[in-house]
Amino acid sequence: DELQTRSTYSDPSPDPDVEGGSAYCGVHLFSYKELEEATNRFDLNKQIGDGGFGTVYFGKLKDGREVAVKHLYDHNYRRVEQFMNEVQILTRLRHRNLVSLYGCTSRQSRELLLVYEYIPNGTVASHLHGELAKPGLLTWPIRIKIAVETASALAYLHASKIIHRDVKTNNILLDNSFCVKVADFGLSRLFPNDITHVSTAPQGTPGYVDPEYHQCYHLTSKSDVYSFGVVLIELISSMPAVDMNRHKDEINLSNLAIKKIKKGALSELVDPYLGFESDNEVKRMIVEVAELAFQCLQLDREFRPSMEEVLEVLKRIERGKDETKHLEEADVHSSEVSHSNAKELDEAGLLKNRKPPSSPISVTESWESKSTTPNVSS
Repeated sequence: DELQTRSTYSDPSPDPDVEGGSAYCGVHLFSYKELEEATNRFDLNKQIGDGGFGTVYFGKLKDGREVAVKHLYDHNYRRVEQFMNEVQILTRLRHRNLVSLYGCTSRQSRELLLVYEYIPNGTVASHLHGELAKPGLLTWPIRIKIAVETASALAYLHASKIIHRDVKTNNILLDNSFCVKVADFGLSRLFPNDITHVSTAPQGTPGYVDPEYHQCYHLTSKSDVYSFGVVLIELISSMPAVDMNRHKDEINLSNLAIKKIKKGALSELVDPYLGFESDNEVKRMIVEVAELAFQCLQLDREFRPSMEEVLEVLKRIERGKDETKHLEEADVHSSEVSHSNAKELDEAGLLKNRKPPSSPISVTESWESKSTTPNVSS
């Protein structure tokens, strides 16, 4: 694998510090000097992010473009491999909800740097429970839009045989129109067409890591689905994925959510500023998103939907009650639920008592499953 990686990532550039004169995988190669100038010598005041593999700085190129420059920590073999993996992946991808890559330095450069489009409005995490969080500012229509657009980006990645591996609200950026840009493919791995999982040392972020992957080192696209389930709960609750101030059994948001939902106490989980108790349509959507999140958080990956299925369900939820009516009609023996009157929308009944429809994408099927247990491994 190492030999294959070394030969695959040979750099065609004859002079790694020549500006604008070469390309790698079709991506512009910037010189170190050019990016040093763009970031004012990597000024700490221009630092806008810090991840597991590198620090991100705001910069301005000579042509006026504002950029985010990712400076990888160590120039050792593991980082070079990671760097070239990220370049190779990003150059293949074109999606409105994925961050665009403008270029990078040569692998022979003194430092490994990636140059992305700059997304100005912070992360979803910062708006939900960080420095940009303001009660009531991130309304439910914006949140369901964020969910749909993030799911769209992840479904596209999976269709391209790519697992993100680090899905979290800190990796979901927002532009000034609150449109999603999914970022940081630093942990991405391509997986071959002929296998369904990849065995590799666990990486990712505590609170989001698929417990099955954490225990078995089995990585599949369903690992991203689990992480996205945590993102959905964050969008509903405005709570962080991990909070050491919570009760020990509820430090992980996934555990807290499963506990509340199983008790039929969803209202205790929901951000009170979203209008859950006052807006019938908001309540309908939040209940159905909670159902979907619960299914994404199934311990057994076989019980989780695919990202494409998640996307389709979210689109139906967002479009309205007429689009989701068939979910209730799929089984004539299932309990009837009215979406028109909040008094008739008993969340405990909806989440626990309805028989699962026959559809494999049903957002209620998981409630009958015995496979969901609190995630204690991450």
